Amino acid sequence: MALKKRQQEILEIINLEKSIKVDDLSNRYNVTEQSIRRDLNEICSRGLATRIHGGARIVNSISNLAYEKRRLVFSDAKEKIGKLAAGLIPNNCSIMLNIGTTTEKVARALYSHENLIVISNNVNIINLLIGSESKELILAGGVVRQSDGAIIGENTVEFISKFKADFAIIGASALDEDGSILDYDSKEVSVAKSILNNSRKKILVCDNSKFGITAPHRICEISEIDIFVTDLNPPKRFREIAKNNNSEIKIAPISNNNSINKIN
Repeated sequence: MALKKRQQEILEIINLEKSIKVDDLSNRYNVTEQSIRRDLNEICSRGLATRIHGGARIVNSISNLAYEKRRLVFSDAKEKIGKLAAGLIPNNCSIMLNIGTTTEKVARALYSHENLIVISNNVNIINLLIGSESKELILAGGVVRQSDGAIIGENTVEFISKFKADFAIIGASALDEDGSILDYDSKEVSVAKSILNNSRKKILVCDNSKFGITAPHRICEISEIDIFVTDLNPPKRFREIAKNNNSEIKIAPISNNNSINKIN
């Protein structure tokens, strides 16, 4: 079951501000502290945040949330990012997408595109596009990881290297202000690198919360990305590195009544 709207907003605040107090949230939303405690209990019971005395804090930044839980985090932002990224893709082209909850949103937004050749190591993406106007859906070979539908490993990397796509769309688990694009799993990184290396135009899709997360494995640098689609302006240092390397940053529009927009 999805989080309620206020709970989703509170989770986004926690991820942005690292920790939050019950009384602060009560004042922001003009509701009772008891109502906020119920919201925090629901969020924390799903493992999306950690309860502390008088509030809640972000989960350990070096841990990777379970895939189903990650779908709930920043879901509105991911949907807007997905729509904007899909709008950059023309009909009648080839595209490769890697595993990720944001790349899934891109795939969903590509459903009405015509004559696409879609190559992915993500079972969920292929399933989302079954019945669409795509010309061909190609699932990378290899062993399926049942926890998230990812296909990774040497066979997957070799499979992807047989193609040359017009576009690559990748997600990542973490972003560093120094321009590094990062992930937790070295096998996932190998697949992402292969997708980038075998595509003409490279698009990165990540929400802004990824700047508050650390991960040990480097996929690439922002200088190697043509377009970065996100939901909020990245840190200044990151923007400058992107600008100096002709990497374009596109910000998905956020509605005026979004509480996170008001906070920043």
